[in-house]
Amino acid sequence: MSHADDTAGTRRDFLFYATAGGGAVAAGAAVWPLVNQMNPSADVRALASIPVDVSGVSEGSQMTVQWLGKPVFIRHRTQEEIEAGRQVDVSDLIDPQARNENIQDGADAIDENRTLDEEGKWLVMMGVCTHLGCVPIGEGAGDFDGWFCPCHGSHYDTAGRIRRGPAPENLPVPVAAFEDDTTIRLG
Repeated sequence: MSHADDTAGTRRDFLFYATAGGGAVAAGAAVWPLVNQMNPSADVRALASIPVDVSGVSEGSQMTVQWLGKPVFIRHRTQEEIEAGRQVDVSDLIDPQARNENIQDGADAIDENRTLDEEGKWLVMMGVCTHLGCVPIGEGAGDFDGWFCPCHGSHYDTAGRIRRGPAPENLPVPVAAFEDDTTIRLG
């Protein structure tokens, strides 16, 4: 084998790898805009996590905020509401799952798994009926002194669990946590 044959093979290999590398870069440059357009827009990312000041929510009242285009109920429960929620036997519930994004799937829908604090005073949940997406009315409405969806008659208890009506699931609890004594961060 001569020196010229070694050089020709080396040049051929270089041209092959350089062409393949250039093609890979060109393909990546063509595909990147298609992949990047699937990312959420800036306005959606900005709303992904919001602080909510709850200093004005007195015991026994609630506030409703918009988060990701949906209402969120933030309720400061009374001791009576907490006791009513904790006395419910999970086996009597239509949906025995917690529906809480803060805890693992499959957890029971006991009152403690649905509240934000250990005392059970703060209940944060999505304000959308799980039947057809209506917004239930609150402040002690319905047969269980929780929330009531007048559109189709779903009754939720003081912990937002479905007790009667066509709704198949409890009102979901979003990811939420206290930042300080008066601020809850959603998302």
